[in-house]
Amino acid sequence: MTKLVTRNSLFDSLFDEMAPSFLMRPLHGDALPAASKIKIDVSEKDDTFFVNAEIPGVAKEDIDLSISGDVVSISAEISQKDEQKEGNKVLRSERYFGSVSRSFQLPEKIDVDKAEASYENGVLQLSLPKLASSSSKKLEIK
Repeated sequence: MTKLVTRNSLFDSLFDEMAPSFLMRPLHGDALPAASKIKIDVSEKDDTFFVNAEIPGVAKEDIDLSISGDVVSISAEISQKDEQKEGNKVLRSERYFGSVSRSFQLPEKIDVDKAEASYENGVLQLSLPKLASSSSKKLEIK
């Protein structure tokens, strides 16, 4: 029995390379990748979590970061900008546009007042100190 060739297979990429003018994609870019496409690395050292999240092509002003207890939420939005210069017309644009968000839970709550974030070269870097746990106390039963 022969295996059927499916869409987005080897032949699709072959045709894209051989005859791009015949198989033009839409003029505007694709939507942003799914939330699962925001790749994150989480590490831990002593009393701090470190998170690296890949969000390429997004200006830092378009990234929203929120922390609530032990849940970290990252969202980003890119607008499609059509910059037409006199005499030029856009034939193809493969830039992303739209919004994407991702939330994940850490094993411990975060001290939001001491948390830090930076964004450089498409990577959002977070330093998230753990919230100092309250000491246990034995209660006297009355």
